[in-house]
Amino acid sequence: MKQAASRFTLSPPAPFRLDLTVWVLRRQAHNQIDAWDGEIYRRAWQYAGNRLEVRLWQSQAGRTPLLEGEVQGNCVDASSVAWVSRQLSWMLGLDQDLRPFYAMAASDLRLAALADRFQGFRPPRFSSLFEALSNAIACQQLSLHVGILLLNRMARLCGNDPEVTDLLVPFPNPAALLQQEAASLRSLGFSIQKAKFLLGIAESAAAGQLARENWQDLSNSEAAQRLHQLRGIGRWSTEYVLLRGLGRLDVFPGDDVGARKALYQWLEEKSAPDYMQVAKRLQSWQPYAGMLYFLLLLNRLEKEGHIS
Repeated sequence: MKQAASRFTLSPPAPFRLDLTVWVLRRQAHNQIDAWDGEIYRRAWQYAGNRLEVRLWQSQAGRTPLLEGEVQGNCVDASSVAWVSRQLSWMLGLDQDLRPFYAMAASDLRLAALADRFQGFRPPRFSSLFEALSNAIACQQLSLHVGILLLNRMARLCGNDPEVTDLLVPFPNPAALLQQEAASLRSLGFSIQKAKFLLGIAESAAAGQLARENWQDLSNSEAAQRLHQLRGIGRWSTEYVLLRGLGRLDVFPGDDVGARKALYQWLEEKSAPDYMQVAKRLQSWQPYAGMLYFLLLLNRLEKEGHIS
């Protein structure tokens, strides 16, 4: 069957750079769920029983940045294109007002240098709270490289293409994950405990407990209390999800070893601060400690040669 295609546009607030934003979203070059070839961002979704493939690129920069995109699938209509546009606007942080952050950064020479170097970056969020929680569980006590490798494998398993390693795969929806046994996830490299945690998160999502609209008006403490009730979600995962799943830019995951190391190197300190010391160091940059977390990640990605 010939696939239908439909074009759309998005108008981000200026300044905007798609490359910086996408790299913070994907984090690693081997991420097969969020693909980037240097010019085009690609993502696949299962929506209303159909597979949708999306291509997005930046056609204008400057004072009037413009994103252009294309949705392909067997059944592409106005509702699916509108849904994709909403998802991308959420994921790319197009609704976030960063003017107060840049005003604050302008008065701090150290932060201003970092913010200016990555001007146009928008703080991204995962497509869903379920995806954010799944990422947190996968990456617990593992390197980011291994965590994303496991998520790639899980996506391929749920997409019925476990042997295909070069195809763009959609992140599994909760129903697809619940069709798997814990032993199947264990065979991918997850611990049996993490496999059970993932299935528990999928059950919560399938029951409607993770619908984004039910979390957006909660305070950080209220959302954290709910997150702690989920099996497998501790302090690091909670803060990770608050920042990357709900867009709480005042949250810096203080238990993130890599982020702590990046922070003390940026501050030119000789030893890494502990959790409480991190919170104390960040007081000067609140309520935008999460922006600093992302900018330090961009700093690492730049050093690794992924962005320029």
